[in-house]
Amino acid sequence: MSTTTHVAGGGTATPRPSPARNDRRRRLTGLLFLAPLLIVNVLVIAGPALTSVAYSFTDWDGINPPSFVGWENYVALTGDDAFVGALGHNLLWTLFFLTVPMSMGLLGAYLLSRIRRGRLLFQTLFFIPYVVATVVSAAVWRQILSPTAGLIPVLDSFGVPGVSDLNPLGDPQLALGAIALINNWQWWGFLVMLFLAAMQSVNPALYEAARLDGAGRWREFWHVTLPGIRPTLVFLLLMTIIWSFLVFDYVYILTQGGPAGSTDMLSTLLYRTAFGEGRAGHASAVGVVMALISATTIAGYLVLRRRLRWEV
Repeated sequence: MSTTTHVAGGGTATPRPSPARNDRRRRLTGLLFLAPLLIVNVLVIAGPALTSVAYSFTDWDGINPPSFVGWENYVALTGDDAFVGALGHNLLWTLFFLTVPMSMGLLGAYLLSRIRRGRLLFQTLFFIPYVVATVVSAAVWRQILSPTAGLIPVLDSFGVPGVSDLNPLGDPQLALGAIALINNWQWWGFLVMLFLAAMQSVNPALYEAARLDGAGRWREFWHVTLPGIRPTLVFLLLMTIIWSFLVFDYVYILTQGGPAGSTDMLSTLLYRTAFGEGRAGHASAVGVVMALISATTIAGYLVLRRRLRWEV
C-alpha cells in the first residue's frame, strides 16, 4: 500500500512507499548481501558437519563405502581407554587455562593500567609471543627443553641438582604440564591486551568514588574493575572452554599425544584414529562429542545469562 500526497492546484505527487514496504526492501537487501556468506557457511561448515554426524553412525575407513552400524561407535567410546584419557586431559587443560592464564592476564592488565610511562613497550613485549607462528614457537621450545641440546645440559653444567635426567617433553608425568606452560607463554600476553583495553573503558569516576569511600587497591579491583570488564571476562571464559577442547597444534607438534598417550587430546585422538588407523567413522563420533561439548557450554552460558540478567 502506498501513500499519495496532494499538492496545490489539484495535482498529486509521486506515491511514496509505505514504511512496511521499506522495511521489507531493507530486509531483502540485507539478505542479498548476506547470501554469499551464508552459501559459503553451508558448503564449508554446515555440510561437512552434517556429513560427520552421518558418518559417526557408520563403519568407514575413509575410502570404501560406509556401512551403517547405528550407535556402535558411541557405545565403543564409553569403553575406550584412549578416549577417556584424552577427555580427562582436555578437562585438565581447561581447568589450567581457566585459572592460570586468566589470573596472569588480569594481573598484568591491572598493573599496566596503573602505569603511565613505558606502557606501549610492555604491551609490545606481551603481544610478541602471540603473533609468532605456532610451528616456530613450538620448534624453539622443543629445542630449549631438549635433554641433550637445550637448557637442561646448560643447567647441568652449572651443577644444578636434579636436572641431569630431566626430560619435560619425554616424561609422562611432566609432558602435559610442559605443553600447557608453553602454550600459556604465547597466550597470556594476548589476554593482557584484551583485559587492558576493557579496563581502559571503565569510567574513571568510579575509581574516584571508590577512593573517596576509602577503598584500597584490592577493593577497587574487586568492586570497580571486575564489574566493569565483566562482558570481556565472561566472553573469554566461554571461549577458553571451547578452545580448550579444540587444542591441537602445540600438542601435535611437540609430542603427537605421547609419550604413552600422556598428552593425548580429543583432537589428536580424532586425527590419529581417522588418518592413522583408518577408522573414520569412529573418529567422526569423537568429533561429534567435541561439538556437543561446545554446544553444551554455549547453551549453559545462555541459560546463565538469561537467569542472572548478564549484560553480555
